[in-house]
Amino acid sequence: MKVFRKSGIILAAALMLLMSAACGGGGSAGGNGSGNGGGDAQQPGVSQSGQDPAVNKENASDRKITLGFSQVGAESGWRTANTKSIQDAAKESGIELKFSDAQQKQENQIKAIRNFIQQKVDVIAFSPVVESGWDTVLKEAKDAGIPVILTDRAVDSKDTSLYETFIGSDFVEEGRSAGKWLVEQYKDTEEEINIVELQGTTGSAPAIDRQKGFAEEIAFNPKLKVIASQTGDFTRAKGKEVMQAFLKAHKKIDVLYAHNDDMGLGAIQAIEAAGLKPGEDIIIITVDGVKDGFVAASEGKINFIVECNPLLGPQLMDAVRDVVDGKDVAKRIVTVEGVFTSEDAKRELPNRQY
Repeated sequence: MKVFRKSGIILAAALMLLMSAACGGGGSAGGNGSGNGGGDAQQPGVSQSGQDPAVNKENASDRKITLGFSQVGAESGWRTANTKSIQDAAKESGIELKFSDAQQKQENQIKAIRNFIQQKVDVIAFSPVVESGWDTVLKEAKDAGIPVILTDRAVDSKDTSLYETFIGSDFVEEGRSAGKWLVEQYKDTEEEINIVELQGTTGSAPAIDRQKGFAEEIAFNPKLKVIASQTGDFTRAKGKEVMQAFLKAHKKIDVLYAHNDDMGLGAIQAIEAAGLKPGEDIIIITVDGVKDGFVAASEGKINFIVECNPLLGPQLMDAVRDVVDGKDVAKRIVTVEGVFTSEDAKRELPNRQY
């Protein structure tokens, strides 16, 4: 009897040891490693999921990321395409997008950014309405540990640590491209060429830089003179209104330089209403390259378009994931763009996405 009792004790102990080994590993089939007893202490150097913390860090982008994005508004076809690109790319990337439309008002954008901070989003991105006045709210985001990405437009802050990167076009170069083409067209002229300029929103990066780049290039030909320059707020309606005023104030206008297609398209309406032929009586240069602009160019109403690519969504989502993962991100990411004459526009029109 003693032998059987001793054997039974040994067998029971062995069974208990086997059961302990099967249940205590934290990685059994169908388990998530979180445990349901609530009393086990976490082992040093191991996460609650039973994985090394370094592995979790490497896979940070696998978790759900929330992006707060503040858009300038919906002032043009370019901006509409830009918004759609960001929304579509976020969806395709599995990133939760909290979207806010600033309606072209800086105060609305600052309010939106503060709301994103309160909501503790992972990343904040925005296209600044104007260049100045962002340091305070960007400092608030930095203090909250939320990285910021600038898209399409830059800020003039001297503290570049307030944002991770700026993704967008080189607006100065866009202005230069417009100016270079015009200088080439009038390289042999003996008469003065009168230019009127429709600027973008006052204080905005594209308005400032497109004017600067254009002025730099036409300065090489003293016959090219800007006789009037006024904001058209990047809208078609305002472009038409300002062009009407230009036509009334100036008897001789040879060239129109519009900072975007929509203002140029509005100006075309005013030019035609005045009994003039756009593209012939007045040479027209615009920036952006939206489909409506390409249609007008293919009809000969716009002579030269400098492209500004609005499809920044995929680049933005890549940058968001890299920032969340702690990867190095270039401080400046420039988009690739082209230029188009009327003949180029005819060929490219069927392929235009926006």
